[in-house]
Amino acid sequence: MCAKAVAKKSAAKKTPVKKAVVTKKAAPKAKLAVKMPSKLSAKASKAVGKVVEEDVISSAKLGKYDLVIVESPSKAKTIKKYLGRNYQVVASNGHIKDLPKSKLGVDVKDDFALDLVPITGKKDKIERIQELARYANQIYLAPDMDREGEAIAFHLAEEIGKKKNIHRVVFNAVTKSAVKNAIDNPTELNQQMYDSQKTRRVLDRLVGYKISPILWDKVQRGISAGRVQSVALRVIVDREDVIKAFTPEKWFSIQGELEKKNINFEVRYYGEEAGKKTDLDGPEAEVLSKKILTDIKGKTLKAIEVKKKERKQNPTAPFTTSKLQQEAANKLGFTAKKTMMIAQMLYEGVQLRDHGLQGLITYMRTDSVRTEPEAMKALREFIPNKYGKDFLSTEEITYKKKGTSKVQDAHEAIRPTSFEFTPEEVRGDLDPDQQKLYEMIWNKFISSQMSPAIIDQTSVTFESGGHFFKSNGSIVKFPGFRTVYLDSLAEKQSRKEADSEDVEESKSGLLPEISEGETFTQKKLIDMEEHWTSPPPRFNEASLVKALEEDGIGRPSTYAAIISNIQDRGYVEKIENRFIPTELGTVVCKMLVESFPDVMDIEFTAKVEELLDKIEEGEVNWKKVLRDFWKGFELTLEKAKEEMKNLKKQSIPTGVHCRKCADGEYQIKWGKNGQFFACSNYPDCNSTEDFKKNLDGSYLIVDKVFANDPCPTCGKRMAIKKGKYGKFLACEEYPTCATTLPFTLDIHCPECKVGKFAEKKSRYGKFFYGCSTYPTCSNAMWTKPFPFACPKCGYAVMGEKFTKKLGKQLECPKCRHRVDMADTPFHVEEEKVEFVEEGA
Repeated sequence: MCAKAVAKKSAAKKTPVKKAVVTKKAAPKAKLAVKMPSKLSAKASKAVGKVVEEDVISSAKLGKYDLVIVESPSKAKTIKKYLGRNYQVVASNGHIKDLPKSKLGVDVKDDFALDLVPITGKKDKIERIQELARYANQIYLAPDMDREGEAIAFHLAEEIGKKKNIHRVVFNAVTKSAVKNAIDNPTELNQQMYDSQKTRRVLDRLVGYKISPILWDKVQRGISAGRVQSVALRVIVDREDVIKAFTPEKWFSIQGELEKKNINFEVRYYGEEAGKKTDLDGPEAEVLSKKILTDIKGKTLKAIEVKKKERKQNPTAPFTTSKLQQEAANKLGFTAKKTMMIAQMLYEGVQLRDHGLQGLITYMRTDSVRTEPEAMKALREFIPNKYGKDFLSTEEITYKKKGTSKVQDAHEAIRPTSFEFTPEEVRGDLDPDQQKLYEMIWNKFISSQMSPAIIDQTSVTFESGGHFFKSNGSIVKFPGFRTVYLDSLAEKQSRKEADSEDVEESKSGLLPEISEGETFTQKKLIDMEEHWTSPPPRFNEASLVKALEEDGIGRPSTYAAIISNIQDRGYVEKIENRFIPTELGTVVCKMLVESFPDVMDIEFTAKVEELLDKIEEGEVNWKKVLRDFWKGFELTLEKAKEEMKNLKKQSIPTGVHCRKCADGEYQIKWGKNGQFFACSNYPDCNSTEDFKKNLDGSYLIVDKVFANDPCPTCGKRMAIKKGKYGKFLACEEYPTCATTLPFTLDIHCPECKVGKFAEKKSRYGKFFYGCSTYPTCSNAMWTKPFPFACPKCGYAVMGEKFTKKLGKQLECPKCRHRVDMADTPFHVEEEKVEFVEEGA
């Protein structure tokens, strides 16, 4: 569309919109009343939108409103519903200012002066907020109630300018009562909390910007170090070192089966004395085990002691961020990143069919286990009404968080915002994953004030041939809080306490009624079994979060980002749900530990977190913390530049024989696209291979897949490779021929009809498919394209879509029409189709 046409359409829309706004004096709703014509071009729509925006701003002079600024659009939408037409609610979409990406942004010579600049793409957002603030009566800064939220509030205040009517408001839950109460009782900006955030940001910037270039020079361009992520990597690498150094030791167990009144129960060897356990390990264990079997062969077992006791199992506190991530990983299989993403949605507001937009849980970034008195009162009224008075604890249970920091106890624990929104009430309004997480948060909170479970335990000691055996059993007499929830730690603790004398519980959990003096024949002959000790397991999502929390590395709110970063950087892989360091991760970690012992020290990192807490509490000056850190860090930087070994000139032997020559061995080398196998006989042999590392430490060569088109430089085959930014094509003669090309699917772009779709990776790590002629053609899709014309609008390609409810489908990127994959030619041989499209 030409510029004149755009101008005409803009002018045509301007007059009626302005008239509507002025006559109705409804400035806050004017923008919402305008619907953009669907046929307008993007440029024309922007022009119309600008006119509407100008009209809203100008008409704001005629209407009175207060301005509320929050972080996210979804939260803004929920709050706007609560506050009504006398308020304008706008979202900052996270941070609006940060240190520049192109330079350090911290002047260490000028006492750590910060050069904060608007984040790319946020200029229009800042201008809009400034315009709305200009005509507002009162301005309420309502970002989240953590350090990052406080920093956003300060940056907003700086951009708005000096006005007496700027207030800070915080609320623990996005509910009508919480929001209105916060507006009615505003506070002031917290300078100490902001200082703590600035300290954290400067430390991260100094470590990242100063160490990363050294790694580029010594290892591989594009990799990075981080103050917290590198220490988290060390935790994983240290565990791997322990596993590799572990020497298994043999031990034995002796067990059999007895029976009474058709109830079978297991009996296990306990020791040579009734009151002292004997471990069957060490050099004499096998001899002793065989002697025991010989001594009791064909003999009965006599019950010499029967112990019965009643044990109480207490409920646990509501969720903190860390515990929520651990439980979601253990019970639901969620990653920390997924857990926090879903929790954010539940906190900011979900559309309920009978209640509209509602925030369902309290703030999800918290270290506290406290519950507000009002919520506690409602909870203790809910339990007896729902489950009966016997299920309510006799007294209010007060939970205390470990540690003495005031910061850790600043918020509430994670809980539902209202007992009106039961899991049954919101079922159907939440997607399956939201429902699962909400139910878990609901049940954990309800169980936290319920009565203890009462468990009857029985332990029987048997004697035979001068040797002693034991059998344990238990039964839940009163379920108490277990009726609603039992977390994975409590389950483990329950088993441990039930097994207080190191003898496993009967498989059925039950023992028959046994009296002292009774004798039993062996229903299943007592026999010995050989075992080997195992090394500590590799970390999974839950155990890594737990380790980070226990070691004081980072904050629970950052765990998801930490775990995601070390995977995205190629330092760690997740195999069979366990984290294993890559060769690159292991080497980088050891180099950093050697050159930067303080930065990589777990205790030092934990101490920094404590200092950040103290800055927030006003006990320590933030500039002093930075000065003390820089004094030692500057010296190690200069030393590392000179002494850190250059990995680009080194190779790691693998013991894998070369596929091309007779006597060569593959070595791990590093190139611009990551690590690869290269023959030790180079340049006489130029064989290279991609590889994967197995859990047992062995290497697996990944067979090459070749594209149809030959190398444009030398005519050899082009292999499909996987690098930092997704798939690409590389000549099979690399490094003799270093030609690389973008990886493209055999699907032509329907917009320009010239290029093909190329698989790419965004800076945030998400894959997408863009036209290979970019920037000439900017057509792109977030989902994998298929050459299938849309039955509704005729668009030449459709994108792959998968939902748990509907399964695999194709979706048109233009009209959003969907087709079941089963109704397309691609459902029969999907895997084969993928290789055809890749040109294999």
